[in-house]
Order: sequence, then C-alpha cells, then structure tokens
Amino acid sequence: MVKSIYILLISSLLLLPACNDYLDVNSPDMLTSGNFWRDLSDAEAGLAAAYSQLEYSIDTWEYAEVKWPVEAYREDIISMGNDAMNYPNWVELYNFSYTNGNSQISAYWWNNYTGISFCNQVIEKVSEIPDDKIDPQQRTQIVNEAHFLRAYYHLKLVLNWEEIIIRDKYITNQQDLSKDKSSRADAWDFIIGDLKRAAALPESHSPDHMGRATKGAAYAYLGWSYLTRAYETPDKKAEYLQLAVDAFDEVKGYSLESDFLSMFTGDNKNSKESIFELQFSMSTANGANYRTQFHKWIASSELGGWDEILPSPTLMEAFIKEGKISETGHYDSRLYQTIFFRDDYFNDGTGKVYGYEYDALFSSNGISYNRPVFRKLLPGTEEGLTQNFTAINLPLMRYANVMLMKAEALNELDQTAQAIPLVNEVRRVHGDMPPMAGSSREEVRRQIEHERMIEFPLENFRWYDLRRWGKLGDALQSAGRTGFSQERNAFFPIPLTEINTNEKLSLNN
Repeated sequence: MVKSIYILLISSLLLLPACNDYLDVNSPDMLTSGNFWRDLSDAEAGLAAAYSQLEYSIDTWEYAEVKWPVEAYREDIISMGNDAMNYPNWVELYNFSYTNGNSQISAYWWNNYTGISFCNQVIEKVSEIPDDKIDPQQRTQIVNEAHFLRAYYHLKLVLNWEEIIIRDKYITNQQDLSKDKSSRADAWDFIIGDLKRAAALPESHSPDHMGRATKGAAYAYLGWSYLTRAYETPDKKAEYLQLAVDAFDEVKGYSLESDFLSMFTGDNKNSKESIFELQFSMSTANGANYRTQFHKWIASSELGGWDEILPSPTLMEAFIKEGKISETGHYDSRLYQTIFFRDDYFNDGTGKVYGYEYDALFSSNGISYNRPVFRKLLPGTEEGLTQNFTAINLPLMRYANVMLMKAEALNELDQTAQAIPLVNEVRRVHGDMPPMAGSSREEVRRQIEHERMIEFPLENFRWYDLRRWGKLGDALQSAGRTGFSQERNAFFPIPLTEINTNEKLSLNN
C-alpha cells in the first residue's frame, strides 16, 4: 500500500502533542513534530502513518476483533458463531445491550481519531516543506491524499455516531483536546469539502504505490456521502441525490469483475473492479506487519477456524428466494461464492470445499448436517486456509457499489429507466442472473435493496443501507433481533473514555 519505512517512529511521534508546560530545552538530535518534516521522504513517512490506521490494518488481532463485531454483528444478515459467545463485549453488540463503556466501540472510535490526528499533521506540516526540499506537485498530492483519508475517517465516524467531533487541526496543546460535538450538517459539510479537495488526485498510481487513494475513490465516497445525506435532509433530497449521481458519473476506468470470488481470496488483488482496497502482504521485511489471522476469525470450526461469525437465516432466505434461475441452473452465483452450504453444488464429487464434499466436512458421528458458513474472505486453497497468517486484501469500495448506489439515486429521482440497466449488469456479471422482473419505481427500489443485501455480506454496508432507507427496526424484528431500539441503537453512544477526557463533553453528559 504505502512503504512502511519509519512507520513506528512516525506513529509514536504523531501521537504526542508538543508540550511547553515543562522544561523548555530541546535536544538538537531529537525528532519532534516541529523538526521532523524536512523533505519528501519525511512527507511520505507521515502519509504512511496516516494510511496505517485504515481498518486496524496494522494490528493482527484488532483488525477482525474490533471491525466486524462493531460493524457486522448488528446486521440482520449476520449471526454469531459458537466461540463468539465467549466474549461478553461482542455479545453486547449483537444483542444491542451495550453501553458507552463497551471496549470495542471505544477502540473503533479512537482508531479513527488517531487516523485523523495523523492526517492533520500531514496536512499542516507537509504544506510547510519548502520547494527546494520537495517537488510542489508531489507535496500537493500527498496533502490531497491526507484530505481523502481525513474525510474517510470522519465518514466512518458520522456513519456510526449521530454527532461527532470534527478534528480539523493537529492538536499541540491541552486546551484543544476538549471540543464539543458538531451538528450532522457541519460534519457532512466538512467531509464533503475534504473529498472535493481529494478529487484532484490522479486516476491511478504506479505499482509500488498500489492501494493509495485516487480520483475515483474520492468521487465514490463523495457520492456515498451525498446519497446518505439526501435521506437525512428531506427538503434537499433531490438536490443531494443529483449531486450523488454527478459524483458517481466521475468514477471512471473501472468495470465489474466476472470472477466474483477472486476479489476476496487474495488471488485477484486490486482487480479492475476495486476502487479503494485495504492492502496486506505476507512480507515481514524491515519489521513490516501487514498480515492478519482474519481467515481464522471468519472460518467456521468445520473449516479449522475459530467460529466467530456466520450468515444468518435471513441472508440465506434472501439468496434463494428467486429460485434456481441463473444461467448455470443454480441459485444466484453469488450465493456459492459467499457461503458454503449443503447443496448439490458442493456435493457433486469434485471437492469444491477445499478438496472435500460438503457432507464430508459438515458431519458428526457419520451424520451430515446443513450449517451455512462463510466462504467469502477465506483463502482459495486448503494450504492458505491452514496457514497461521493470511494477506487477503479487503475491498473497501467496489465499482458494483457505485453502480448500485447510482441506480438507487436515479430511481429516487424518478429516472427509473436509467437505473434498471445498472442493476441488471450487476446481476448478470456477478450472479449469472436474468434481468430483474418489474419496472416501476417501487419494484426497482425493492430489487436494489435485494441486490445490495446479497452483494455485500462481510463488507458491512447493510446497516448503513437499512438506516438510510428507514428500515432498521422492521428488518431486525423480522430477523428475530428483538433487543434493537431505534432510539437507543440507530447510532452508537459517545464512548465513556472520550467523555471522561473531553471537558466539553463531560459537562454536557
């Protein structure tokens, strides 16, 4: 993704604000936030630190143990695995019984704000590096990438908290640590402003900079921001929907990947469909640590995993509801690429489950059983599955998402005829499915909701979709998730750790 040189040094440096309250003597050979930023090498090292906070990508454990319990356990398409029940803070998230003291919620909050802090220092300090130490074009690009990342981290926060703290400058004194929450309108304005700035990024990068933000990524997230804001602002819904369409129109140079599964097994990294993708590597050179044990966390016990997360009956019902009408004569092809389950497809004598028949692995005392488990985001080979570590990339934004969000915006703008081909293209390429039935605005709306439900399991868009559509309560009730309360659980509470350290919040809570 980004060269990891100096990353530990920079991470430590950026976490420490300058302090003038004590002995005012500086060691001439000690790096500080004031004297570190000297040239292009330092600027790139700082940017690497800003990238390092993406989705806990530098932590072998928290990558899975924070991101998916926080983002996915609340979804109606997910069930907890057997081992997950041993972790009370995860169970709280699933049952909606959490409080602001939940450790996973707090870790998620601080991860994004750490990333924001790193971005702010890049934006401020790299801008000050003189022209004779860095090419002005390279400086501008690095600063624009930091604006993208700062928008991304704030977007993750505003999607999960009703009100957030906008951190728009690098903190160098104690007084600036205490800051009140901003309105959602102000948060959206700030995020959108940063993404517009990032739209000046190049359309692509060289192979050694693969995974860095691009113009397409900026416009994709800008469109998502406008789409989400449209539903939150009824009096300006049409205006924001059109802005979303305009942004999605600028996402160019991508196309759907016909081999759907390959995008999630590590076999087709940064595919032609990938717009923004979290990069992993098995290399440990120079102390790098960009590998995880995520495959063990995803895999069921029958596959040698830890059994933490499973597809819910609700998801299985959605996959099979159209019947075996695909061009292959089976259900929607995405089902077989996403989930292992008892079906003739996985019991045809060809060993489609890592060289075995489904019934051979999913059996007890010689009796087979049907237990749907995730296939998506697992290595493609048995050797990869049994290894202790993996380096599967995680697609964060795919072109299929842009197409379906654009279709949604067009349909809501009564441009239904333009939305239908986008939906059908995703169905054809990824699902081997025939064109959708129906052509009315409501029929297309329902089809888009269906396609998004089965296209993105484990990519964690479902919660944001349901809330955008005003369907959280109904969906969770239908899935038997009776602990959900719209008032209490539509957004997470501000973590207690933030309240206790932020005087502006402690006075108001």
